[in-house]
Amino acid sequence: MMLHIPGVLSAAEVRALRERLDAGDWSDGRATVGAGGAQVKRNRQLPEASPLSQQLAQAVLQALNRHPLFFSAALPLRVSPPLFNRYEAALGEHYGFHVDGAVRAHPHNPGWLRTDLSATLFLCEPDDYDGGELTVRDTYGEHDVKLPAGDLVLYPSTSVHCVTPVTRGARVCSFMWIQSMIRNDGRRSMLFELDQAIQALRARHGESDELVALTAHYHNLLREWSEI
Repeated sequence: MMLHIPGVLSAAEVRALRERLDAGDWSDGRATVGAGGAQVKRNRQLPEASPLSQQLAQAVLQALNRHPLFFSAALPLRVSPPLFNRYEAALGEHYGFHVDGAVRAHPHNPGWLRTDLSATLFLCEPDDYDGGELTVRDTYGEHDVKLPAGDLVLYPSTSVHCVTPVTRGARVCSFMWIQSMIRNDGRRSMLFELDQAIQALRARHGESDELVALTAHYHNLLREWSEI
């Protein structure tokens, strides 16, 4: 499932992040990928260990934690510390087609984080740059994503994807990976659709015995399928 999640950050929160990001000390993004990724990756990233990166990552995580649609769709067990990247037209920056690694070291948890979902949080407006679309391939073809500042796209980490060359301006985003309580994308999608239907019915008709039964089925499926 690929999902647009609007309003993760407000306009004021985006401005505050960008003021600090734009003054940041950016480094070569190839430092964070393996040999294969380094052949197709041309961008810059805020160094993960820098105090600025860690402070801004906490701000993004706090915003995600308070967004109910993100929780409903991702059912997050662990979220990697958000990272920040920048693609500029003047440098011909882009990221060719690739697939994210299946596991990543997690600095705040023992062991590894399994990458079930990938997320990109846009920190600039679509009119600020040309190109720079996130292109995700699935069984229905290729999907180009270019969202308003503060909005996030969530998609399975198994997807082959790229960032097309930026031909004007600069594209600035945060990105992260999520290990879900539900490993299987199909089951996770079913739970999301069931949860959204329950919420819509409750808002329209109020509580009822039927909604209690549906809610019980949701939680029993979550209990059956979750890996916690």
